[in-house]
Amino acid sequence: MTRVDDSTTASETNQLLKKSAAHTITEERGRIIALSRDIHAQPELAFAEHFACERISTELESAGFDVTRGAYDIETSFEAVYGSGDFRVVLCAEYDALPGIGHACGHNVIAAISVGAALALKPIADDLGVQLVVLGTPAEEHGGGKIALMRAGAFESAVMSAMVHPSNSDTQVRTSQIVMQCVDRFVVEFTGRAAHAAAAPHEAVNAGAAATLAQVAIGLLRQQLRDGIRVASITSDAGTVTNIVPGYSRLDIEVRSQNLEEMIDAKQRVLACLEGAAIATGCSWAHGRTEPRYLSIRQDPLLAQAWDANIELSGLPVADRHDGSGGSTDMGNVSRVVPSIHPMIKLDGAAGPPHTVEFERAAGSDAGDDCAITGATALAWTIVDVASDPGTREHLLRRAAERPTGATMVDHDDDARAAAHLAE
Repeated sequence: MTRVDDSTTASETNQLLKKSAAHTITEERGRIIALSRDIHAQPELAFAEHFACERISTELESAGFDVTRGAYDIETSFEAVYGSGDFRVVLCAEYDALPGIGHACGHNVIAAISVGAALALKPIADDLGVQLVVLGTPAEEHGGGKIALMRAGAFESAVMSAMVHPSNSDTQVRTSQIVMQCVDRFVVEFTGRAAHAAAAPHEAVNAGAAATLAQVAIGLLRQQLRDGIRVASITSDAGTVTNIVPGYSRLDIEVRSQNLEEMIDAKQRVLACLEGAAIATGCSWAHGRTEPRYLSIRQDPLLAQAWDANIELSGLPVADRHDGSGGSTDMGNVSRVVPSIHPMIKLDGAAGPPHTVEFERAAGSDAGDDCAITGATALAWTIVDVASDPGTREHLLRRAAERPTGATMVDHDDDARAAAHLAE
C-alpha cells in the first residue's frame, strides 16, 4: 500500500499512486510478457480458449485475486476480483485467435495489458477505493463473448470498463477518433435438387448457381452503397465434385457500418440480392443470424481524455488521424451502456495490419512485449486518474447509480428495438 499522510496534496497523491503502479509493472514485467508469449504460442478459436482461460486464471489467482472459472455459465470465461471499493472497474481480457493465422489480431497483447494493469493496481486498490475485475471475454472475433456476458449480468455493477487493442498505425491515434463499426453476420442457405451433371443436368435445380448469382449481385450492389458500408461474403459450401449438380449451397455474409440504420438498410438490400438469386435458379432459400450483432463503439470522453494523456506520458505522442471505417468489436455493445474506452496502441514493427501473418509475428515479438508493458502502464495510470479525481469519480458513480437495472442485458439484435434504444 502506498503511504499517504494528511499533508500530501491531491496532485502528490496521484503521482505517488502512479509511481507505485509503474514500479509494480517493472517488477512484474517478466510475468506479464510470459503470459502474452504463452497465449500467443497456443492460439485457440472462439469459445475453445481453454488454455488461455486457465493460464490467466491461474496467474491472477496466484496474485491474490478471487477467481471464478466458467463465469456466467460460459466455459472459457473467468472473473477475477480484488478489492471492495465502490468504484468497480472491469478490465476486459480477450484471448481468442483467428483460424489459420493464430493471434493475428494481437489478443495475447490485449490480455497481457489488462492483466498487467490489474497487477499494477492491486497494491493501491484500497487507496483508490476501487474494486478490480479482470473479465475473461472469449470469442471476440466471432461469437460475441462480451454480449453473452452482458446478457448474463457481468457488467451490471460496472462503473467503467476498458481494454486496449494493438494497432499497426504509424501514429498513436486519438481515442475519440477510433472508429469501430456495427456488424451483422448471417448465413444464407440455398436448397435445390441435385442431379448427375452429365446424364441428367436438366433434372437439377442448381444451388451452386444460386450462390454464384448471389455473389455477383452483392458485388454489383457494393457500387451503390455509401462510403464506409462494408459487405463481405464467402461461399462456404457449393458442392464437392464436378459430376454432381449441387442441390445445396451456403454463404456466410457480414454487413458493417458505423451507423446502425444504414447497416440495417444495407442488410435488407443484400437479402434482396439473395432472394433474386433464389428466384432466378428456382431454389428455396433461408437465412439466419450466426452470432449476436456488434454495435459501434462509443468512447467515453472523460476516459478517452485520461488515456490519451497517459499514453503520451508513456512516451507515445497522440495525433489526429481520420481513417474512416475501422473494424468491429463486441466492446461496442458494452460501451453503449457502461462508460468505456477501447483505445488502440501502436505496435512498432508490425509490417501488416491486423488479421495478417505479419501482424501475428509482431504480436509475438519483442515489440509486442513492449506494447503490452506500455499499454498496461498507461491503462493503470488512466484508472488512477479517473478514480482519484473527485469530479470524474462522482460523475461515473452517479451514472452507474442512475443506470436502470438490467440495462446491460438489452438485446440489440432486433432491428426496431435497437434503432429505438440507440437513437442519438
